Amino acid sequence: MLDLIHVGEEVAAALEDEQAVVALETTLVAHGFPAPDGVEVGLASEAAVRAAGAVPATIGVLDGTIHVGLPAAALERFTPGARKLGPRDLAVCAVQQAVGATTVGGTLAAAAAVGIRFMGTGGLGGVHRGFPTPPDVSADLGAAARIPAVIASSGVKSLLDVPATMELLETLGVPVLGFRTDTMPLFYAAEGGPPVSARVESVEEIARIADAHWQLGGNSLLVGRPPSESIEVETLIAAAVAAATEAGISGQGVTPFVLSYLHEHSDGETRRVNRDLIVANAGLAAEIAVAHAALWQELL
Repeated sequence: MLDLIHVGEEVAAALEDEQAVVALETTLVAHGFPAPDGVEVGLASEAAVRAAGAVPATIGVLDGTIHVGLPAAALERFTPGARKLGPRDLAVCAVQQAVGATTVGGTLAAAAAVGIRFMGTGGLGGVHRGFPTPPDVSADLGAAARIPAVIASSGVKSLLDVPATMELLETLGVPVLGFRTDTMPLFYAAEGGPPVSARVESVEEIARIADAHWQLGGNSLLVGRPPSESIEVETLIAAAVAAATEAGISGQGVTPFVLSYLHEHSDGETRRVNRDLIVANAGLAAEIAVAHAALWQELL
């Protein structure tokens, strides 16, 4: 464990003192935005976590080690050439000394190994459109099904089959909480998604629900926060998914391709909204983590 995982000094100190810590992924740095925007979004997400009173733990694989809490300068190494890491890929990437950017699932797995239970992201992976052709279901769902964590996001990724993903989340026992909303946010759009399993009004309420869920042996909770600004891009998303299929792109390559297509064909509108929601979700995850830490302090 000591050779495989390196926990940054600030993160280690926060965990030792039972302070709020929030895990952040590196796939958005490497594959979610064109350089240097990805690094800027990563740093802005860390700043949002700090502003809410928590410690950011950005996670990625460098030089044979899984780093939990990367220094700012290291983010520049997560270029489009970095491997995209789900839970299955962490060990392989580390042993092979490759640069690896963690997805939601990969981030959850690494975070759980050191005791971090809160994460901020843009959107959760899920069931891809057209299932079962191709038979593509994100490993994020498997990670959420077995790892106890709170994932603050703007729902699931907009290129997915959202109703099917919601059904699978129910099957896996993952509560979907709508943060001041009754429906699942659709990433770029605040409304139009399927009903959530429960609406919540405050981070304190989420912290109490998470604690109770985990006491009962539960897994992850997905908190859907609507984007502050909604844009309608469904037609563009359908075109992007069709273009990916025509180009023979599948699996882990679909999301980067679709995001790039959207950014290019929306004149940068999707990139701007995507950036803002990612940063806001990181801040929400931090607020929940702080509320959960305060809950435990009350019990001591």
